[in-house]
This record gives sequence, C-alpha cells and structure tokens, in this order.
Amino acid sequence: MSSDEGKFDQVLFTLAEQHPGGVPDLLATIAGFLNRKTDFYTGGDKGEWEKLVLKIFRKEAEIAQEVARKKREEREAAERRRAVARRKKEEEERLQQEQQSAAITELTDAEAEKMQQEIAAQKSKEESKPVTEATPDADEKKDDDEEPEDKGKLKPNQGNGCDLEKYTWTQTLQELELRVPFDVKFTLKAKDVVVNIQRKSLKVGLKGHPPVIDGELHADVKMEESLWHLDKNTVVVTLDKINQMNWWDRLVVTDPPINTRKINPESSKLSDLDGQTRGMVEKMMFDQRQKEMGLPTSDEQKKQDVLKKFMQQHPEMDFSKCKFT
Repeated sequence: MSSDEGKFDQVLFTLAEQHPGGVPDLLATIAGFLNRKTDFYTGGDKGEWEKLVLKIFRKEAEIAQEVARKKREEREAAERRRAVARRKKEEEERLQQEQQSAAITELTDAEAEKMQQEIAAQKSKEESKPVTEATPDADEKKDDDEEPEDKGKLKPNQGNGCDLEKYTWTQTLQELELRVPFDVKFTLKAKDVVVNIQRKSLKVGLKGHPPVIDGELHADVKMEESLWHLDKNTVVVTLDKINQMNWWDRLVVTDPPINTRKINPESSKLSDLDGQTRGMVEKMMFDQRQKEMGLPTSDEQKKQDVLKKFMQQHPEMDFSKCKFT
C-alpha cells in the first residue's frame, strides 16, 4: 500500500454521504464527471476505457478478497482453538465424573430388579418379625431413631406420595399423578370440572363449587407437558416435574408433608430415567444396600481409597497408631 493511497478518503467519505443510493449513485456521479469534464470515454481506442476500469477494479477486488481470506482463516483458527478447549474441558469433566462414580458399578435393569427384590424381601422379613413383650418406652425409642426434622411427617404411600381425605397422589422422579374422586350421582364430563394447571399452582374442582385444590405447588412443573383426564368420576392430573432430581414431600404447600427419607427409589423404573438421574438413583440404591449389609457407602469407599493411596505413597510414615473416622 502506497503512503498516499488513503489521502482522499475523507473527501470521498464526504462525497459518499451525499449519495443516499449508496455505491451505485457514487459510481454514477464519478462516471458522469468523467463524461462531462474529460475525454475518458472517447480519447483512446475503442473499448480502452472499459479495459482500464476492469483492470483497476479487479486489482482492488483481489486485495479485498485476500484481506477477507486472511480474516476468515483467523476466525476459523480461533474457532478450532475454542473447539479444542471445549473438548478438553468436556473430557476433563467426563474423567472427573467417572472418578467420582468409580466406586459404583453401573447396574443393568436385571441387576437393579434383583437388588430391589432383595431390599423388599429384607423389609418384609423385618416387618413380619413377631412382636415380643414391648417395654413401656418402645414407641418412644422408635421415635428417637427418627431424625428430628422427620418427626410428625406422614409415611409415604406405596406410590411414594400421600393418601389424603379428598385426593391421592403418587410420584416418580419425573412426574406426579394426582387423583381427585367426586361423589356425584351423574357421570362427569369435561365441562363439569375446573382444572387449571400453571407452572407454580394448581386448581381442581367442580364448576359452581369450592375447589378441592387451589394453591401453590411444592415445586415448578412443565405446563406444556402436564395434562389431565377423567377416569369415570375421578379427575386424573399428571404433572411433569421441572426438577427431576428431587422427591416432592407434598403436592401443594398447605398439605401435610411426607417423610421423603422413607421413599423407595426402586419404585421408579431405571430404564425410563435419563443418564444423570439414573446414576443418582443407582447410587442411592447402592448406598442403601451397603448400609443394610454393614458395608461402607460409595462416599466412604472413596475416602478409604484416597487414604489407602496416600499410605502407599508414604511408606515411611507409621499409621499403626492412627485412628481414622
């Protein structure tokens, strides 16, 4: 680029600003000036002016294309660097996740079902034990075994939900099913009931009567995925949870809470869960089984593995008199 190549830029910018039609109008003005004030079109051989114009514009086009090519290559190189960085980060996160779950052997559906049966058999065995002479403080001792925050909470029903006076609900990690029966002498139709599902609230009842449910939900739901239908004279509402990692301890905030510590994770089909949720449920089941057998949980195993590795790396240290918890 010559040192005086851009010395007319300011003049040309000023000229261009006065052409609302943009480049075509600007070129037309320049072409008209050459026609009126010079012999540009007639002073040379036939077609000479056209060759000159093409030569000049093609030269500038080549320069512009080369600059654009370099910028494009720089953008692509930057994008490749970002992609490599993303893949590296994803690989590090994957390896970290594998290390965190190394203590847990992934269960197949058959293995999970077997584990569920073993846990259920163990519970059934404990429940079927004959009641011997109970000491006066037996109930008090049972209450003392519960966590303080769990006292007074209802026991979940078989569907991990709650049976209340006017309705019943069950749940999996993904969704919640509510059943509201109505004692009427005629067959209900959709026009007879009121069901309003919102992201954070729910209303269910008969038209012209006070609603059975009208309040704020325990957690947010996906409105577009939630639905309801009539099963004879029972309104059945299916709510799709947004947070599919936690159990609900109540339907609406005014309901009495259930003890989610007594929920059986095996009530959900592992094959229906996404990878992350399935991993969490498998960990819960694994830890539950380990505790029942008096063995360390996955977290305790990881701590033991870290300690064992540390001891191997430092054989010069004497751990014989150390106590670890």
